[in-house]
Amino acid sequence: MGQTASSPPGALPSVPPAHSSGSPELPSIGWSVDHTLAQLEGLRSRDVRWKEGRAFSLAYLASTEVHDLATEAYRRFSGENALNVEAFPSLRTMQNDVVAIVARWLAAPGSARGFLTSGGTESILMAMKAARDQFRRDKNRPILRPNVVLPTSAHAAFHKAAAYFDVELRLVPVSADTWRADSAAMADAADDDTIMFVASAPQYPQGVVDPVEEIATLARERGVNCHVDACMGGVTLPYLERLGVHLPRWNFSVDGVTSMSVDLHKFGYTAKGASVIMYRTAELRSHQGFVTDNWLGGFYGSSGVLGTKSGGPIAAAWAVLHHIGDAGYLQLTAAARDTTLAITAALNADARLVVRAQPDATLVSFGSASPNLDIYAVADGLSARGWYVDRQAPPPSIHLTVNAVHANTYQEFLADLSHVMDHVGSGSGNLGSYGTLE
Repeated sequence: MGQTASSPPGALPSVPPAHSSGSPELPSIGWSVDHTLAQLEGLRSRDVRWKEGRAFSLAYLASTEVHDLATEAYRRFSGENALNVEAFPSLRTMQNDVVAIVARWLAAPGSARGFLTSGGTESILMAMKAARDQFRRDKNRPILRPNVVLPTSAHAAFHKAAAYFDVELRLVPVSADTWRADSAAMADAADDDTIMFVASAPQYPQGVVDPVEEIATLARERGVNCHVDACMGGVTLPYLERLGVHLPRWNFSVDGVTSMSVDLHKFGYTAKGASVIMYRTAELRSHQGFVTDNWLGGFYGSSGVLGTKSGGPIAAAWAVLHHIGDAGYLQLTAAARDTTLAITAALNADARLVVRAQPDATLVSFGSASPNLDIYAVADGLSARGWYVDRQAPPPSIHLTVNAVHANTYQEFLADLSHVMDHVGSGSGNLGSYGTLE
């Protein structure tokens, strides 16, 4: 594709640039490869420079070498289709290897089984769908109007899952002192139609680990599921424990935890589109899949939301995990944790700010200590200086997801933060959003 046979060698078609105003339309003559790539580079000219450590959200970087390896592995397998690994046994091998590595991180028993998904949202969706179908099919007492009990700190993906699968959510406020889930209040919110309790390790908004043991005990006593969302901590927490960080028990070592989600494209530093949903047993996992032969195309089965899915994220995850290795992840986790503590110490030392919770892992949330300082206006000022941070509410806060790349940039960030606060008053900053419908 590109030049037609009649086009002069090296000539570009006469078409408007990709960023021109007006309604876009397919060029009558295809662009050359060089021109197309140049247009792509132009389109991202205003994107945050995440590879330079300017983004405290959405993107993660271990090193340029790791990123380049993930990109190359993704490229080599981007066209392979993981819908049916009978045709691509390489993808089956890579998926099995990655899931096995994650199982060790999560202290999963030998009976555990999992799947690779496209991200934390799909992993959470599948945990909800599996629980719904598991209890709907219960021969002794099928639950047809299920509910899930979870703290208000649990990720928004649980709300999406409930909307998709017609499950009632029973939201319970977190502890006012610690931001952790209140297990006693969660117990009070449950009834005979409760199918699952949710805990996070750590929860995203304030970066603390919920009391997983207490919540899993509730689930075990009622004979229902307990899902631990470790999308942010599934890679980091096992290495933090090895580094001597004291953490509450949070994984499958806790009796009563039935499923866990962990994202590899976060602190695993793999390419986007890689997460694992893990179940304690194969029987629990069996409720996740979808199969049918009720059409003219024969038997169809899929493990998750996606049907066709690129082999790229699978290959990238496999390559990166094996390239970084155990010692590498220990080093990367130490760098992210040390940077988190350095940032937190600086925030604690500034009387204008208040840290929402001392971080258990590598997530930091902070707000203004005075109504005279609009924290969203501060975020606007940081954005003007090329930094991307998340904005949260309630309460109004800035959120930082600290990863290895920030070891090289956090001091500049803190200097810019102080400068912005020196010049920002009550203001009227913009809350913004973590996601978008665009």
